[in-house]
Amino acid sequence: MVESTILEQVDVAAVKARVETVVDYLDRVILGKTDVIRQTIVALLAKGHVLIEDVPGVGKTTLAKSLSDILECRFQRISFTSDLMPSDILGITIFDRETSRFVFQEGPVFTNILLADELNRTTPKTQSAFLEAMEAGQVTIEKTTYPLPEPFLVMATQNPLEFSGTFPLPVSQLDRFLMRIEVGYPDRDYEEKMLVQYRDKRPSDLVEETVPISEVRVWQNAVPKMRVEATLVSYIARLAEKTREHSNIHLGVSPRASLALQRAAQARALLSGRSFCIPDDIQSLVGPVWAHRLILKNQIGIGTQAHHQAVETLQEIVSETPVPV
Repeated sequence: MVESTILEQVDVAAVKARVETVVDYLDRVILGKTDVIRQTIVALLAKGHVLIEDVPGVGKTTLAKSLSDILECRFQRISFTSDLMPSDILGITIFDRETSRFVFQEGPVFTNILLADELNRTTPKTQSAFLEAMEAGQVTIEKTTYPLPEPFLVMATQNPLEFSGTFPLPVSQLDRFLMRIEVGYPDRDYEEKMLVQYRDKRPSDLVEETVPISEVRVWQNAVPKMRVEATLVSYIARLAEKTREHSNIHLGVSPRASLALQRAAQARALLSGRSFCIPDDIQSLVGPVWAHRLILKNQIGIGTQAHHQAVETLQEIVSETPVPV
């Protein structure tokens, strides 16, 4: 009775219509990449973060900046280099001579959408400080805690072709990203359309209607209210268990990964205009949410190649697991 009352407070159809405004705009900016756009929006709704591993020039920065344009929110970009220090990201306390007090100067992490460009090029110390802030949603400097703005979405990138001078993220840190996705090259037709469209325009010129950032907070608060039946809860648990028992998987997914998949499925249900999850919500997100968390026994290479192998293993597990009806 309580659950039904909560669900009645969420106008799922109205939320879907407003979220589609964002999706439609991004569809016109990043041509032919609807799946990538929807996965990014799912991460935003689920209060997660996204790791994008792809070659330069396919639209990673444009996607992040365009999302901030339509949401009218703060955007920051950090280019991660080997000499970047934690204070360059989080902020620093300085002495103000006029007031004779120490004052905290916020770093670029205090934003709504943060593009962490080539995260694997900075040192483990800086990576760790950044990812802890990303996970906790707050920064602690000199024993004082400062909350980060809400919503807060990190879109981190990695170049899958260049590994010289990089510091690969360990699995414990990769686990903090809700999803790992690829953008990929556009089809020829979409690339031709892009060449015509951006001959005399910028992505920001395509904005017809903006969405207040306050609405995003409403959407995020609605996500946990999407119903997940007991059979789907068992389905997620069975899939997770099979990753831990699979003959070719050295390290299966953690309980955090199971929670992440459930929350992502709830976000996808809301994006689809439903107040309840269905098996397809889970099946379509298993790869993006779980593949980067696995360590395979017979892993081939690193980066994209290893990720594709993990996705194939997960698809095998999904195909062998009975689907609840």
